[in-house]
Amino acid sequence: MLFGAINTSGSGLVAMRKWMDEVSDNIANMNDAASTSGTVYRPWGVGVADNGDGTGVHVTGAVRTGDPNGRIVNDPSNPLADKDGNVRMPDIDLGDQMGQLIQAQRAYQANLSCIDRVRDAYSSAIQIGRS
Repeated sequence: MLFGAINTSGSGLVAMRKWMDEVSDNIANMNDAASTSGTVYRPWGVGVADNGDGTGVHVTGAVRTGDPNGRIVNDPSNPLADKDGNVRMPDIDLGDQMGQLIQAQRAYQANLSCIDRVRDAYSSAIQIGRS
């Protein structure tokens, strides 16, 4: 039972780390401009599914989210600007990304805390067995 809890929480750690990686990629690329005729960076999301047998979750893959066309912004000083001074920017909301980052971080911490508790219980069981 103890090792099952470690495996379950471990799968949560992997999924939350992947989510934090995707959010950090989105934040790092949120100011990447493209010409209005070009393609723009599309934010990533992470797919997570229940294993279905009570043993945790698994990452199903990274998925593109947001508007594939991004948003048009007037920035005449940008070297990629068209004749009207417009560029295409990724459709990424920093507030939303920071909220996701906090959620992933808290879930990561919760899974890590669970592993710590199981480790403590396992150590206590070993001590009882030695006495």
